[in-house]
Amino acid sequence: MSVGIRSNRAALLTVTCLGQFMVLLDSTIVGAALPDMQQRLHTQLTGLQWIVDAYVLLVAMLLLSGGVFADRFGRKRMFLAGVAVFTVASVLCSVAPSIGWLIIGRVVQGIGAAALSPASLALLAAAYPVPQERVKAIGLWAGFSGIGLAAGPLAGGILVDAFGWPAIFLVNVPIGAVLLLAGLRILGESRNPSAPAIDIPGTVLSVLGVGALTYGLIEGGSRGWTSPVILGSFAAAVVILAVFVAVEGRRSTPMLPLRLFRQRLFTMANTAMVVVGFALMGSSFFFSQFFVYVQGSSVLRAGLQTLPASLGMVVVSPYAGRFAARYGFRIVVTIGLALAGLGLLALGFVHEHTGYGNVWWRLAVVGIGFALTMSPLTGAAIQAVSPQEGGLASGISSTTRQIGAVLGVAVLGAIVRTRESGGASFEAGLGSAFVAAGAVTLASAVFTGLWLVNSKPAEVSAPQAQPTDSADSPAATTPS
Repeated sequence: MSVGIRSNRAALLTVTCLGQFMVLLDSTIVGAALPDMQQRLHTQLTGLQWIVDAYVLLVAMLLLSGGVFADRFGRKRMFLAGVAVFTVASVLCSVAPSIGWLIIGRVVQGIGAAALSPASLALLAAAYPVPQERVKAIGLWAGFSGIGLAAGPLAGGILVDAFGWPAIFLVNVPIGAVLLLAGLRILGESRNPSAPAIDIPGTVLSVLGVGALTYGLIEGGSRGWTSPVILGSFAAAVVILAVFVAVEGRRSTPMLPLRLFRQRLFTMANTAMVVVGFALMGSSFFFSQFFVYVQGSSVLRAGLQTLPASLGMVVVSPYAGRFAARYGFRIVVTIGLALAGLGLLALGFVHEHTGYGNVWWRLAVVGIGFALTMSPLTGAAIQAVSPQEGGLASGISSTTRQIGAVLGVAVLGAIVRTRESGGASFEAGLGSAFVAAGAVTLASAVFTGLWLVNSKPAEVSAPQAQPTDSADSPAATTPS
């Protein structure tokens, strides 16, 4: 290979890694800023939930379509468009005068991330056609971009402490500018001429259906679970999602091929991935709030105190695939879910006077446990389908995790609000939410231990090197 080709590939790898780094940094940096947002924007827990879920909902529902758009209209074009939208939305978020404008900015950010993330990996896969080289490149992409997960809480704490919450969004502006300038010069255009048609009806119905369900779960605590608006939102969600299933079953090129769920391994892996998103994102939403509101920490100190969870994920994630190759999907995933569930249950019993020495290890166990699950679950989903559908399976795996994240923030937040409305303290509500997340995760561990096929990723050939999203990255928890 010539020096010129190597340097071009290195530059492309740097640009794509930096793009994914920006998305993942934003996923954890927002959590550190939630207490400051609540104080300065005069919002309640419901508002904080929308700040997170508005972003995650759009990412979850547009992720698969973003990959198809990139294949059809050009991966470079979609990557740069995603960067531009994400950067402009970050500016909009930073100058938002109210919670409503901030939520709108987060929605636009989600649209940008849903275009940027799959396009970055598609560019990388196209630049490294040899499977062995592609695997190494994706490993570097996942490892470097995953640093954003660990950097988020610390960077968020420093920026918020010094400048206030708008600074966490402004940090994206110089990164976005560098990506646009470098991307225009470095990236080459590539397409997939045989890419499927874009499933507009499926995309619209999925956004509306999951959006209606999320609205009911988030607003139910404040409006009343039996209010006509909340009951209507749940009814609308059921109807819209039923129509979505019917439409997807009849389309020749659906965004979500339902036939894949006839494979037991595929269905089991994605069901477990929903639980991972639910428990991980739903619980991490409250980490900084626990340290600030229950234990009286500053925002900066809270950012540092939440680091064990993200560091545990970043350190262990690179080894999860190796463990799965040696011991099989079922054993590694079941152990990971059990560890995460026990860690969350242990967090349910911390209180105002619990010393940090007795808290950090619980966060670390949660991070390590979930790190052991994500890559193997994605590998299991890929193994269940044909080699030509490996990228699609990876994208669906990431989408199911994001859907779980949307529901986790909504449901665990509803548990906290319901306990508070019943006269309990915020601390007691948090304890109930952590216990609920732990119970669901442990139940999923039993579920996978009994029924997940214990095959090994070593039996997979090319598909595992062709994900369409960040599902194999150690930090692909959602983006914020």
